Amino acid sequence: MRDRLQLGLMLAPYLAGLALLVILPAIAGFGLAFTEYNALQPPRFAGLANFQEVLRDDVFRIATANSLIYIVLAVPLRLAGAFLTARLLLRPTRGVRIVRAAVYLPTIVPDMAWALVWLWILNPIYGPLNQTLALFGIAGPAWMTDQVSARLAIVLMMSWQIGEGLVVCLASLQNVPRDLLDQAAIDGGSAWDTFRTVTLPAIAPALLLLLFRDTIFSFQANFVPALIVGRGGGPDFATMFLPMYVYTTAFGYLRFGYAAAITCAMYLITGLVLWLQFRAARRWGFGFGHAD
Repeated sequence: MRDRLQLGLMLAPYLAGLALLVILPAIAGFGLAFTEYNALQPPRFAGLANFQEVLRDDVFRIATANSLIYIVLAVPLRLAGAFLTARLLLRPTRGVRIVRAAVYLPTIVPDMAWALVWLWILNPIYGPLNQTLALFGIAGPAWMTDQVSARLAIVLMMSWQIGEGLVVCLASLQNVPRDLLDQAAIDGGSAWDTFRTVTLPAIAPALLLLLFRDTIFSFQANFVPALIVGRGGGPDFATMFLPMYVYTTAFGYLRFGYAAAITCAMYLITGLVLWLQFRAARRWGFGFGHAD
């Protein structure tokens, strides 16, 4: 009983913060989705009108498509980048800790700061990215001036934030049983066979966790790039992601009830994508040891 009391006291600050900062605002936002509210007048109950409008909203469909395209491109790139970098930095050679810290460092830089840096990097005339490409005779695109380059620019901006994934992949690779790797080498297995039959099954649960986490992160973390670099969703709504649309609807048009309904729809879509990923992972036996 005493141990439970101590555990409860230790968890109390976290649970209080979770309730005040996550659970209660989520409940309030869900309730707000059934109202018409402009922050100037009291909320007025509107029933399912906001959700019906979401189904007819062309901009919402564009924002949803942009968010899904972004996830399809950015999530695999970040996951692959984190794993390959971890594999490269796995051996404890001289200076490897400094390199690991350098790779992790961008993750803790404030979003606004690195968005402004990328705004300079992607400058089509003076930016270092296009100037570097010009050294190899490659004409860089006019970033952020058309839909394709704008979407690719946002993906490029977000794909370099692999610090958290790097830490997880490093820990997972370091915990692969050494005797299994030695047995695979004794049996004459190639590097690919060893990775496929030993390393990958051992780290699959961690990779699956990173996949789910990064999917949730990707649905919500593209707001700053869309606001700063995409200048509020342009060009032609190419960088109008769901968080950006929620912000524009709420604070641009003072339609807080409708913005809450869009947020609920965004969470529903996030849950659906995670469920599909989970079903696919179970179907292939990835991270679960066997298929259904």
